[in-house]
Amino acid sequence: MDTRPYFWVQQYLTDQAGLKTIANQHGIEQAMFRRWVRSFRQHGESGLAPKYSHYNAAFKLSVLQHMWDNHLSQQETNAYFDIRSPTCLNQWSAQYDAGGMAALEPAPKGRKKSPMPIAENNTAPLPIDDETRSREELIAENKRLRLEVAYIKKYNALVQAKAQS
Repeated sequence: MDTRPYFWVQQYLTDQAGLKTIANQHGIEQAMFRRWVRSFRQHGESGLAPKYSHYNAAFKLSVLQHMWDNHLSQQETNAYFDIRSPTCLNQWSAQYDAGGMAALEPAPKGRKKSPMPIAENNTAPLPIDDETRSREELIAENKRLRLEVAYIKKYNALVQAKAQS
């Protein structure tokens, strides 16, 4: 864990320097430093440790409900629930307004699967004249036509056999 934020917050909390002075001294944005101080006050050292969280829809809704019921700012709510991203509540609120509880569900990971287009006919369209077609195309068409004829003959033989029995 990077201990620098802890020492900088301690420096601020022990009145060694002001927030603006410390932030400028260490090249930190004031808003970020303010979030660190708020998080440290609420959660102690663990509030400054890296956190990678994924939240379910029920948790997101409970956070929004707590914020609305207690008339808290987004910054206060983030600090209370130890949510590190300053934009999460904006996104969650917009998602909830747009689609309700279902919109708060996490999006599936990965690439969306697009359905394969279904061809109406598995045969390629035939060129108008045979002279412009290649030998391979003609052989493939001949093979396909032979299979079709064999299939029809087999089907007719089965139908006749069933009719005789």
